[in-house]
Amino acid sequence: MSQQKQRFFNPKLKLISIALLVLILIITNKQLNLQQAFGEAIIWVESLGKSGPIAFIAIYNLATLLFVPGFILTLKGGCLFGLFWGSIYVIIASTLGATFAFLIGRYFSRNWVSRKIAKNPQFRAVDKAIAKEGFKIVLLTRLSPVFPFNLLNYVLGVTQVSLKDYILGSIGMIPGTVLYVYIGSLATDLTRLDSSNLPSTPETQIAKWVLQGIGLIAFVIITVYIAKIARKALNESVVTTQITEEE
Repeated sequence: MSQQKQRFFNPKLKLISIALLVLILIITNKQLNLQQAFGEAIIWVESLGKSGPIAFIAIYNLATLLFVPGFILTLKGGCLFGLFWGSIYVIIASTLGATFAFLIGRYFSRNWVSRKIAKNPQFRAVDKAIAKEGFKIVLLTRLSPVFPFNLLNYVLGVTQVSLKDYILGSIGMIPGTVLYVYIGSLATDLTRLDSSNLPSTPETQIAKWVLQGIGLIAFVIITVYIAKIARKALNESVVTTQITEEE
């Protein structure tokens, strides 16, 4: 096969591979009930003593890559380690897991996507806008629960968001993390802690409503914001093209 054909096929194979990987992970998660398996693994962490936090972070990382919802693991982190340390460990674990997924998305498919985007001025403008305002985009998407956390990790890797902006923007996860760690810290029985058996107080209910309100506002802002900066980038691109043609 010629070099030209290899350059054409390899990026496509990378994109197809990551798409198949994501699909397989989602199906596997559903079929094997990985959420329950990871929940039981967290119970095992309780017996590890001082090495428990390291095992917890490793398990949480793997769960993030395998599309296992982190909600229950976050709750159990609060039950295991309390509000302060539970929040610290979950934030470290979720940020690391999200970063690994981001890097997989970037190095498997970014080159192919870039070439496709280059052919479309609108897509190119959106991609440029996201690169320019990467921190704000990531921050707003992390604040809003509307955007699926696990899938978003891979998708953002395909954009021009820098790794630094991606990691810094992930602080948007903190409000939701602290809330669910706090709810988990109220539980007394780690083995029975799941989405149907959550500790509830008036304070946690108010906090959940506030968090949902913040998420909704963030969703509206990011929808309008991306459209605005993309339109601006597109107009700048058109003006630059016209100037080049005149010269």
